[in-house]
Amino acid sequence: MIDIYQKCPILENADFLLRLVQEDDAKDLIEVYGDKKALPYFNSDNCDGDDFYYPTQERMHEAIKFWLWSYSNQAFVRFSIIDKKDNKAVGTIELLNRKSTDYFNNCGLLRLDVRADLENQNSLYDIMSIIIEPTYQLFDCSMIATKAPIYAIDRKVAIEKIGFQKTKERLIGNYDTYGDYWIIKKAIQ
Repeated sequence: MIDIYQKCPILENADFLLRLVQEDDAKDLIEVYGDKKALPYFNSDNCDGDDFYYPTQERMHEAIKFWLWSYSNQAFVRFSIIDKKDNKAVGTIELLNRKSTDYFNNCGLLRLDVRADLENQNSLYDIMSIIIEPTYQLFDCSMIATKAPIYAIDRKVAIEKIGFQKTKERLIGNYDTYGDYWIIKKAIQ
């Protein structure tokens, strides 16, 4: 089995490529994290008040440095989503194996942030289809969870098409509990 914290794989389909975030991605990612239209779709649950709004290059660089530091300390992996057509970072995916005492223990927790123009059923489906199957092995989990609030209509359609189902279980954080989670379980072979 690959140790994702020793060598982060590159995953791709015809339209998108996923690879470990790089500091050079800041110039592209500011179009994601500096966009107030994209902001409501970012999952900041249990992130100590960070809302992921980074409107300046300086703040974007700080975030990427933190993501790379977190990767080197095996806290989580932050993939950049590269649009192959433009060779440009158009979002990120954060993944980790969540260790907890709640329902989401030993669960691949997935956060997906994309530019506002990609918050549509087809783009979200294409991007998430790349990462779902590899997540089970890369993060040694049998369940993946992601958040889709009630207003994220296109996101809900895309994840339902992949096989996610809404759960009533709440994620227990450091200071609060969080809802609107959807799960998919690894098919038993």
